[in-house]
Amino acid sequence: MDTNMPAGTDAAREARQRIARHLQDLHRLHVVLADESRALKRFTTEGQAQIEIEIATDMIEQYLGVSGAFLENMRGRFEARLGLLRRGEPAFGGKAEQAPEHGAFWLAFSRLCAVLRRAERRADL
Repeated sequence: MDTNMPAGTDAAREARQRIARHLQDLHRLHVVLADESRALKRFTTEGQAQIEIEIATDMIEQYLGVSGAFLENMRGRFEARLGLLRRGEPAFGGKAEQAPEHGAFWLAFSRLCAVLRRAERRADL
C-alpha cells in the first residue's frame, strides 16, 4: 500500500491502517490455506490421490470464484466513481505553486486507472 499520503488527515491514516489490518488477516488466511494444501498430500501417500485431486480442485475453484467476485466488485465500484473522482482535481490554472498538488493528483488518478485495468485483466482470466 502506498505510504505517500496526500495532505494527510487522521481519517485517511485510520482508513489506511484498517485496510492494512484486513490485508494482514487475508495474508494469514492464505498461509493457512497453503498449509492445508500441503497437508493434502497425505491422501496421495496413503494411495488416495483422487481425494487429493478433488479437494485441491474444489479449494482452487472456490478461491478463484470468491476472489474473482471480490475483485470484480471492487473494480466496478471504483470504475463507476472515476468521473466523480476526476472532478476532484485540484485547480491548477497555470499557477506554479499549485503544480505539485495538480501533478500528484494526476499521478494518483493514473495509478488507480492502471490498477483497475490490471484488475479487469485478472477478472477475465
